[in-house]
Amino acid sequence: MSTSSQSYPMSGGDDQHSYIHNSSYQKAVIDGVEEKARQYILEKNNLLNLMKPDLSIFTIANYGCSIGPNTFHAVQSITDTVKLKHMKERQEISLVPLEFQVCFNDQANNDFNTLFRTQPPSFEQEYFSVGVPGSFYGRVLPRNSIHIGHTSYTTHWLSKVPEHVCDKKSPAWNKNYIHCNNLIEEVTEAYKVQFRKDMSVFLKARAEELVPEGLMIALGELFICFIFIFLYLQGVTTLEKIELFSMPMYFPQYSELKRAIEQNGSFTIEMMETTSHPLEALQLTNDFITLMFGAFLSTMIEKHFGDFVVDELFDQLAKKLLKHPIDFEKCKKNMVYYIILKRK
Repeated sequence: MSTSSQSYPMSGGDDQHSYIHNSSYQKAVIDGVEEKARQYILEKNNLLNLMKPDLSIFTIANYGCSIGPNTFHAVQSITDTVKLKHMKERQEISLVPLEFQVCFNDQANNDFNTLFRTQPPSFEQEYFSVGVPGSFYGRVLPRNSIHIGHTSYTTHWLSKVPEHVCDKKSPAWNKNYIHCNNLIEEVTEAYKVQFRKDMSVFLKARAEELVPEGLMIALGELFICFIFIFLYLQGVTTLEKIELFSMPMYFPQYSELKRAIEQNGSFTIEMMETTSHPLEALQLTNDFITLMFGAFLSTMIEKHFGDFVVDELFDQLAKKLLKHPIDFEKCKKNMVYYIILKRK
């Protein structure tokens, strides 16, 4: 059984195990860099000149939106900044009030019902919301229709598991490992090739969807330490199933991201920085780790190993972490990247 042609949304609903309540780690990054985007939009960008005076509609797309609250927070930050810029620069000459349309994009099996049901009531007067199902590894919106695109913690998800890493006859077979960890050269190369293909498609699609001089904002991590979770799979499933399982996830190096953007050729790099994760100094608790990884890995584990494995796996993980705590210091040296691109 292969995971290569499937999509794996974050845990839906709004109970204690859902992504809604277990995505503060990701939100900390959004909070930590939003001021950079705010200052760039206010001081260095002419986005408002791209709108027709008699049709003041500003369109934002959040790619890989999942379910709130992170996507709402990111969108609100952008709309507030654009409104402030509009008030300072164009309010007196604009013929009609500025209006916003926000396109929330994710895979078709994302929990869009919960997304819109949990949208803060105050947002209903801020912008018009649209759900856009479909993989962002391809076009999902009309050409020249988006003024600002935003994505966070998404592009490490590949469109599929790289070829051959689940093939026992291939030198790239990942065997006892479940993601790319740079221990097997052929596996690493397979993941790198898939990442290059996917980023090429991602950037090409965004270049077509953004208006000329429109912005694409992207942030994420260059590495996340979570392999220890799968040490406990051996206690709840068979070795054969573990050997045939690899995740469609790849955390690129900074140079790989930069090279992909430059090779695409459709964007200028307005800002590209790395920094430490905002929560690096905090002691991550066992409960925090268990719930966070459960929120974004459960659907993948369930699809490959069966419904019964998920609860047992994370229950065992929680119990064993109490007896044998993980050395989080080895897992917290994660670098965050932050990119602002402008379409040529």
